[in-house]
Amino acid sequence: MTATERVRSAYARIADADRPEVWITLRAEADALADAAALDALDDAARAARPLLGATVAVIDTVDVAGLPTTAACPAYASTPSRTAPAVQRLVDAGAIVVGKTNLDQFAIGLTGTRSPHGAVRDAVRDERAAGGAAAGSAVAVALGLVDLAVGTDADGSGRVPAAFGGVVAIKATRGIVSARGAVPALRGLDCVTILAPGLERAAAAIALMAGPDPEDPLSRAWPPDAPAGAPSAPRVAVPGAERLPALTDAARAAFAAAAARLEDTGAHLVDLDLAPFLEAGRLVDDGALVADRYAAVGEFVDAHPDAVDPTVGAIVRAAGDLTATQYLADAERADALKARALDALRDAGADALLLPTTTAQPTLEAVAADPVGTSRRLGLYTTFSNLFDMAAVAVPAGRADGAPFGVTVLTTAFGDRVALDVARRVTTA
Repeated sequence: MTATERVRSAYARIADADRPEVWITLRAEADALADAAALDALDDAARAARPLLGATVAVIDTVDVAGLPTTAACPAYASTPSRTAPAVQRLVDAGAIVVGKTNLDQFAIGLTGTRSPHGAVRDAVRDERAAGGAAAGSAVAVALGLVDLAVGTDADGSGRVPAAFGGVVAIKATRGIVSARGAVPALRGLDCVTILAPGLERAAAAIALMAGPDPEDPLSRAWPPDAPAGAPSAPRVAVPGAERLPALTDAARAAFAAAAARLEDTGAHLVDLDLAPFLEAGRLVDDGALVADRYAAVGEFVDAHPDAVDPTVGAIVRAAGDLTATQYLADAERADALKARALDALRDAGADALLLPTTTAQPTLEAVAADPVGTSRRLGLYTTFSNLFDMAAVAVPAGRADGAPFGVTVLTTAFGDRVALDVARRVTTA
């Protein structure tokens, strides 16, 4: 299929799907077709040098694409960048074609996909369910087959949670491996630009293209020379016992046990692990003073434009502005202590990776409306600690539970990304 045919097919699927809440800005089809025609006109050698030739990509609307507004789901915040974020540009340089910007929890604050003036993003199949967020639109665009790939962000689970509900793959590399320049900050230092795809191999190929140092990003990092090239033939994987996995339904517990059994059947050795320090650290991201970073990112705008901001988002940001430096430093110190304790436990167990459910039960839109903050916190139970601990994460489909896709995440310590990919290949049902 030519690039032109792929683009036409994508826009036809978008029209047929009739899911306007997925998009904030849909690029003009004629512009995307012009890009496709230019690719189709290349000679064979130039085409071969573009491994994503004609692949269609959706981009969360906190990440810049030149010529398209970046709004972070807040129209009053909009600006139109002249440069594309490097993570997206590397996909474009590999032959991908951006078709639009997707809806999200405003300023990427939240894990429900409902905090947007463009409407709550519904689950790909069950209209009464929230799609999860913040990268809700990107995940649903992939889950519905509207695009080949989607770019998201993930400071605390924003890409992984909606991927789990949509039955798709999300990869969050070690912090800084993919440049976050050109992305509206949510939690500076924890922000990651991620990829979502229908399958693991497509996602892995895309994240490899996105990775690499960015001299204009002070938080960019390069692969160290001693980074593991992959998992051992019989990896040791930490898998907490069922009694250490709160907030799961019985069906989800059974699906997780089945995923762990599949992993063991491949020759992996499973070891028990106490999740307490991981979960306690995650609560610091939601409930502690570390959320002061949210005020640092967009607080001045929120204060100046109270009527332009989602009420839940505004309340979170304004409360973050009331925190003191003393509180922030105390929680940062506590986070460091919990990180040391948690990673020591992984090392003492000889674990190459950690397997967890990606998230908890998928809420209805009604439940989110009744308790927006509490619902979001529950969805991040197994995700919020990972960037705080500088871990890589690969979230994959792993069966079904409660009438919907069920997902697990493989986590490793920093720069163990290829290990996480190898272990995820053993466990996924995608």
